[in-house]
Amino acid sequence: MTTGAGRSLGEIIREGGRSFSFEFFPPKDEAGEAQLWDAIRALEPYAPTFVSVTYGAGGSTRDKTVAITGRIARETSLTPMAHLTCVGHTRDELESILDAYVAEGVTHVMALRGDPQEGPRADWTPTDGGLNYAVDLVDLARSRGGFRIGVAAFPEGHPSAESLDADADVLVAKARAGAEFAVTQMFFRASDYFALVERVRERGVDIPILPGIMPILNLAAIRRQGELIGTSVPDDIVERISAYDGDPAAVRAEGIRLAAELCDELLAGGAPGLHFYTLNRSKATLEIFEALQIRV
Repeated sequence: MTTGAGRSLGEIIREGGRSFSFEFFPPKDEAGEAQLWDAIRALEPYAPTFVSVTYGAGGSTRDKTVAITGRIARETSLTPMAHLTCVGHTRDELESILDAYVAEGVTHVMALRGDPQEGPRADWTPTDGGLNYAVDLVDLARSRGGFRIGVAAFPEGHPSAESLDADADVLVAKARAGAEFAVTQMFFRASDYFALVERVRERGVDIPILPGIMPILNLAAIRRQGELIGTSVPDDIVERISAYDGDPAAVRAEGIRLAAELCDELLAGGAPGLHFYTLNRSKATLEIFEALQIRV
């Protein structure tokens, strides 16, 4: 994956650099749009390797994802990465969406199978005339030429995976199909991340795996999301957060501290960088950067 300066993520890592990146989602209204762009502008000075924009279930935000990534490409110094999923699309439609990204100057794609519209744990049924797996979408994007491709990784395993080893096999297949790097789902134990990296390396694949960081600002909300995607919140973290029950500001502050501690442990252990799930807000990410002493 190339940055705005033309270097690939692999080159950044080989040169001893670190990748910092941010994820956003298409907002639903004008107020959300203003909030999104406030966050983008606040984080732009940190010169992330890339910024990604998600893709709603079944293509529900397709036009917005294309428009936002195109605007980022035109109006900022950032390198946009557009998410794309197999859900609800035929192969021809996916090719058309890839063409739309190219027309907007977007050549970095996060290729995902996507979740069934009933939820991540529902049975998967491919669309008639569509693709079955993320690896098929990686292959399609690669065959179109000119795309740099990222994929998802799951430190605790995808909810539908038979085992952690089977899940690692899937990531390896995506890398061999043409994915250049992976970004993990959120997680809260560094050991889960390092174990995933080790499983992939044991299979002879050395693609960069960026840890996805989501600070716990609301324990109940994180637990609900974690149940959907197969991410657990460890008991010791629950205990630390719960000590501030009834004081939202203190819960938030502890969540930032926990996230900074996780980031420190990951970087010290050799993670090639950090990918932040911003929820279209810059404040928490900037507070973590402050704790890590990362400056503009």
